[in-house]
Amino acid sequence: MWQRAPGWIRRQEPVSRITELPTLSVIIPAYRCADMLQRCLDGLLASDLPRSAWQLIVVDDGSGDDTAAVATRLADRVITIPGGPHGPAFARNRGADSAGGDVLVFIDADVVVAPDALRRFAALFRESPALGAAFGAYDTTPGDPGFLSQYRNLLHHWVHVSQPGDAWTFWTGCGAVRRAVFLALGGFDAARYRSPQIEDIEFGYRVVDAGHRIVLDPDIQGTHLKRWTLVGMLRSDLFDRAIPWMQLLLRRGDAFGAGPLNVRRREKLFTVLTAIALLGGLAALVTRGTGWLVASAVCLVGICLGNARLLAWFARTRGPVFALCTIPCRLVFYFESGLGAAWAMLTYRRHAQTAMSREGDGLEHARSAENEP
Repeated sequence: MWQRAPGWIRRQEPVSRITELPTLSVIIPAYRCADMLQRCLDGLLASDLPRSAWQLIVVDDGSGDDTAAVATRLADRVITIPGGPHGPAFARNRGADSAGGDVLVFIDADVVVAPDALRRFAALFRESPALGAAFGAYDTTPGDPGFLSQYRNLLHHWVHVSQPGDAWTFWTGCGAVRRAVFLALGGFDAARYRSPQIEDIEFGYRVVDAGHRIVLDPDIQGTHLKRWTLVGMLRSDLFDRAIPWMQLLLRRGDAFGAGPLNVRRREKLFTVLTAIALLGGLAALVTRGTGWLVASAVCLVGICLGNARLLAWFARTRGPVFALCTIPCRLVFYFESGLGAAWAMLTYRRHAQTAMSREGDGLEHARSAENEP
């Protein structure tokens, strides 16, 4: 049995429940996020699943601030990794090594889960013995009031809520996986993904490849506390999502097939239409030909019509002005998706060669960190 943090006061549970091994091990990677982590942990402690039924592990990835102190007050175990950051993939793997539960629940440090989230995870895995992994969605009340933060989180909610059921990928913002499946697959690819990118998506593909089922249950929700900025959004969409995701699809040979969530065929079509609209607009400026301008306008109208349901939902949720303001954001997203895909395809051979070298260095780096006290 793991050791609880000093000062922990256990709820009064029947002795039979207290002595049982937990069903869940909740793992939170944390890096320089003391304030958000406090809110994250408070949300978990408000869970309606008995406290004796789940273990709480926080992995401090070399923060150097009060993150570890906040975690120590509430967590059952705090793992501090010196010399960080090593990345959330590595931190989650370290947490899994110390987990005692049959199911690993990964929660981001900037997510406050709903009180019923852990209970819903436990019920899913108890009722579906063949289930390999499951994940939920952000709710509609993001922590930051800014437009970009509202847009990003509401978009995430919409994408997940509109595609419930069997999934091909995984999400660690609020996701769970059977410990046996996680260990059998070697966990997250910490050698390739040393910063927050698509390590959970790549892991999800491996789970499905191994014959396990993944379920997206949007009723399992959490509030996202992150504040999005324009620069952060542009950088994340291009360098942390579009390029590495296309590189992953190229490695898998799935670059032009149907995919889940943001890589569905309709999303790829909108990306192509955005490129045509941009090229048409540039051609119209150069040639002053109205034909190019009409072609560009037709593409833009097609994108808006294709996003009509999303825009209508934005209007119902935050008002028509908010919905109209999201249109440029969608166009920028499709532009970056196309740019990232094109760059990944053009540089794929060189990337594949350098990735092998980096993975070797990453494995050595990971072994060194694991051997540190």
